Amino acid sequence: MIIIETKNYLYTYSWEPNEASLCALERRILFGEDSESSILESSIEIDPSRSPFIRERLEIICEAGEFVELLNHIHQLEAVDGFKVVFVQNPDAEKVGFKKLRKIEKEVGLHLKGEAELVEPHIWYGIIQAHDRWVFGKYVRNEAVWLHHVKKPHSYSTALSTRVARAVVNIAAPETSGVKMIDPCCGIGTVLVEALSMGIDIVGSDRNPLILDGVRENIAHFGLEGDVSLRDINDITGSYDVAVIDLPYNLCSVISDDEQLEMLRSARRFADKVVIVTLEDVDANVTKAGFDIIDRCEVSKGRFVRQILVCA
Repeated sequence: MIIIETKNYLYTYSWEPNEASLCALERRILFGEDSESSILESSIEIDPSRSPFIRERLEIICEAGEFVELLNHIHQLEAVDGFKVVFVQNPDAEKVGFKKLRKIEKEVGLHLKGEAELVEPHIWYGIIQAHDRWVFGKYVRNEAVWLHHVKKPHSYSTALSTRVARAVVNIAAPETSGVKMIDPCCGIGTVLVEALSMGIDIVGSDRNPLILDGVRENIAHFGLEGDVSLRDINDITGSYDVAVIDLPYNLCSVISDDEQLEMLRSARRFADKVVIVTLEDVDANVTKAGFDIIDRCEVSKGRFVRQILVCA
C-alpha cells in the first residue's frame, strides 16, 4: 500500500485564454513551477480559494496504478464518520460521464470504513485519475471568493477585475503571513479588498480625495477592515515588503514620463519588491528607478492589454 508520509498536494487548474500568461506567472510565484498542464503536484500547501485559477486541491493519502488496487488501499484506512466522496475531473483528459463518475464515487465510499454523510459532510474526499495513476485524498474546492467582490458599492470600468486583482496579490505576496504590503495608488480599492480578504497586512492610499469614501465603503461592504489615507505616492514614508502599483489609475489625468519615473523612484525608496500593472511600456523607467524586472506577464481586458511586472 502506498501511503504518502510527506504531504503532497494535487491541484487542478482552469483559465481563460486571455489569462494564460497571468495564470502561468501566478503558478511560478506560488509553486516555483512553470507548466502548461492543468494539473500540478507539489509539497506546497495553498488554499485553493486564494487563486482564481485553482479549481480543487487533493491532499494525497494514497495512490495506485489501477483503480482496483487503489480500492484495496482505501479499505485499509482508518474509519472516519461523516465523509463524502467526489470524483475530480482531470482537465487534461476526456471528461468522465455522470453515470461512470457516480459509480466510482459509490465504490470508493463502500470501501471506506465509517459512515458516509451526503448532505452535511464533515470531511470531503476526492479521487482522480491523473498522470497514469489513481489518486485518493482529502478534497478542498475553490470557493471563488473574488466573485462575491464583483458586487461592490463603487467601481470603475477601467479598474482591474477582481480575478486579475486576486492573482496580482498572490504574485506580490506568495506568503500571506508576516508580509507588510502597500497599494499607494489604490483607486477604488480592488486590490485592497482581495488582499484583506486573504488576511494580508496591507494599507492603501491615493492622491484623489474624491474616491476615498468609496474605497472605505467597498472594504466595509465585505466585512473587512483596512487603513486608507489621502497621500501622493511621492509622500509615502516608512518601509514595506512589497507594493502593488496600478499605473493606469491616471488614465483620466495623463502623467508625463518624468512624473512616472518619479513615482517609480519613490516606490524604490519605500518597498523592497514592487508589482507594477501598466498599459504602457515602462521598462526603461523601471530600470532608471533602480529595479530589476525578475518576471512578467500580460493579461487582456477588452481592448486593453495590461503588463504585470515583478520588480525587485
